[in-house]
Amino acid sequence: MRGPSVERDDAWGPLPARPLALLVPVFLLTVLVLPVWWVLLVAGFLVLLAVAVVGEVLALIPGFEKGFFSLIDWAGDRVAVWPRWCVTLPELLHEGDADFYRARVDKKLAEWTRKEADARAAKKPPPPGPYDVELRCFRGVGAEYVVRAARELGWELSHDRHSDPASVVRLRRLPVAE
Repeated sequence: MRGPSVERDDAWGPLPARPLALLVPVFLLTVLVLPVWWVLLVAGFLVLLAVAVVGEVLALIPGFEKGFFSLIDWAGDRVAVWPRWCVTLPELLHEGDADFYRARVDKKLAEWTRKEADARAAKKPPPPGPYDVELRCFRGVGAEYVVRAARELGWELSHDRHSDPASVVRLRRLPVAE
């Protein structure tokens, strides 16, 4: 990787453990609000589906289809199934436990690597990305660990979609010599 080294930048290290006094109220808020959030996501999906059905007729209007697809892309990029603010029970129980987060990262990378190898063995294209490791997966070990573990499995930082160690590490697969 060219540019600043992730090994020398503190932003790529593990985040400090959050105090339990902060996590418990956020966990309780998550338990109350997350189901409502998911219902709203399903309702929004159904509205987009209804607009798409009506959109078949409206497709006669120049630019409607392009605008509709832009709206779907915009919503898909900004709306998360698991909002960044929520705290799940495993996160509450394992806050500050580096081994827990290390296992989470290793599991995700191993799964992607297995899917890539299976596709290559079947002579099919690899599964489409994005190959993003979210903060909730690596909080306790830091983005630096994600990069080191990924490099051992043949992954590297994505060059076209930049990573932000405070929220996401974006990876791409290195070409495999046959």
